[in-house]
Amino acid sequence: MSKDKYNLLAQIDSPSDLKRLPVSALPQYCEQLRSYIVECCAENPGHLASSLGAVELAVALHYVYNTPHDRLVWDVGHQAYAHKIITGRRDRFVYNRKYGGLSGFLKMTESEYDAFGSGHASVSISAAFGMAKASELKGEERKVVAVIGDGSMTGGLAFEGLNNAGDGKNCDILVILNDNNMAIDEPTGALGSYLTRVSTSRFYNRFKRGLWRILGHVPFLLRLCRKVGNMIKQGLMNNSNLFESLNFRHFGRIDGNNVKELVRTLTDLRNISGPKLLHIMTLKGKGYAPAEKNPTEWHAPGRFNVATGERVKSTPKADRYQDVFGQTLLDLARIDERVVGITPAMPSGCSMTIMMEQMPERCFDVGIAEGHAVTFSAGLATEGLIPFCNIYSTFMQRAYDNVIHDVALQNLPVVMCLDRGGLVGEDGATHHGAFDLAYFGCIPNLVIAAPSNERELRNMMFTALNSGRPFVIRYPRGCGEGVEWRNCDFEQYAIGRGRCLKEGRDVAVLSVGATAGFAASAIERAAEQGVDAAHYDLRFAKPLDEELLCEVGRKFKRVITVEDGVLRGGVGESVSAFFNNHGYEVKVRTLGIDDRFVEHGTPAELYAECGYDSDGIYRALLGGE
Repeated sequence: MSKDKYNLLAQIDSPSDLKRLPVSALPQYCEQLRSYIVECCAENPGHLASSLGAVELAVALHYVYNTPHDRLVWDVGHQAYAHKIITGRRDRFVYNRKYGGLSGFLKMTESEYDAFGSGHASVSISAAFGMAKASELKGEERKVVAVIGDGSMTGGLAFEGLNNAGDGKNCDILVILNDNNMAIDEPTGALGSYLTRVSTSRFYNRFKRGLWRILGHVPFLLRLCRKVGNMIKQGLMNNSNLFESLNFRHFGRIDGNNVKELVRTLTDLRNISGPKLLHIMTLKGKGYAPAEKNPTEWHAPGRFNVATGERVKSTPKADRYQDVFGQTLLDLARIDERVVGITPAMPSGCSMTIMMEQMPERCFDVGIAEGHAVTFSAGLATEGLIPFCNIYSTFMQRAYDNVIHDVALQNLPVVMCLDRGGLVGEDGATHHGAFDLAYFGCIPNLVIAAPSNERELRNMMFTALNSGRPFVIRYPRGCGEGVEWRNCDFEQYAIGRGRCLKEGRDVAVLSVGATAGFAASAIERAAEQGVDAAHYDLRFAKPLDEELLCEVGRKFKRVITVEDGVLRGGVGESVSAFFNNHGYEVKVRTLGIDDRFVEHGTPAELYAECGYDSDGIYRALLGGE
């Protein structure tokens, strides 16, 4: 880091250092901080646009509040890079999201300033209210602030938190609604329209902010004015008091990229007790023209040239699984009018945009609301439609009860496509899709498929369409195996039937999903050492192919299972239980994720760490650990 270019930034190692700057110097500090984030992310990719928009907010919060004593809870963490740099992690930020380096999200074990870990949306208000209530019960003087984006505010948990916190009249909590009119993609739903309407009455907002500043220390007059204010508001702004109806004092909107105005406003709000909500408007990608112009593309752009904005694109070895899903969904919709697509705020991330561009009336982005996405899909299925509900594996955890109660129990033909199944890489522990094979494996009526390549995914979707059953398809992040899939006819698979990929006599390898590629490579290498291994692709984690397992149990005394998921409750344990229950004397070695959370790094680094990459399987084939 150049100390000439970053003369102010180099001086700030903590919020206490930041407070020594005069307010007049904060805009310059913000520009240096923003430039540093761009420079670092150009070489070391991360979530860029959201953090650029929240630079002034992070600076103002640490300038006004006494962190870490005062608690600052960031929702998700996409917007918290400036927070990390301010709080003593400036020099280590160049290792953000790298193996052994900083987490890309908030992490309590990483810094005392990370008051609450966050990787999934909409949790900040509930967590902050818990902290504020704890401080109240313990008699501690502490301010608590939750920062939540307008995208995260669409999640049901955010409203549960608001409803509960609004009843805590003595709790000192401030919710900052960081509204940039974007989640990852364009916002959807009635809340977005409401937030636009609620910010239109500038006269009302200026009047209220000035009045409350004057009367903040006169409780009786403040209560009286609040009652009168609600009556006035009804005349000025139709249906505008959503937050105040939940007993939150609503301030804003204000310019969230004006650091001086933020400091003034936050200083005023510190002196007002009880639940408060400040509505700020920010520009996603602020200060970097390419990101301002296309914030969706620059949400997580990968490596890029700072000067030109040109993104450094590597030549992929194959098509991405998400694009196989998106194109296949469109193809299925063309041949079957019952097909509809549902996604919780991830149309570009799962490539449902492919169908949205052609058939927008048959695709539904429901916002960051995974539970609703599943139950909405169940409702569609009751009326004869075939919903393909695409949710990242890690986010499907939030809809577990909906899958059991609303889909599986009623045996409705909802196709749940789990993108990012298995270890996803640099996003780390909050985003790994490590648990789906285990947490869905115990649910009756579900079919669980794990395609091993692009064509398998396409055919699994076709099979699911015609199954008439609740159907889960899980596939990994990133590129496939390079198998031709676009010009192939659809093939209907027999549910619960696997396949033998290679005969052998010494040991059998049973792979699940995309681990088949690792297994094939390891088997080829082991053959050079005289180990003749058979290879079976299970295709389905549930129901297991009992005929195939009986064949393996009769022929082999040693079996290795490989899965990109947790071992506890996983497919390997189910295979072992089958052999045991049927009297086969087979020694089973299970490879997968041990009973722990896996941190961040490249997928290759993490597969190696967990021992089920090609090298790990090779060692197991040779009898090693």
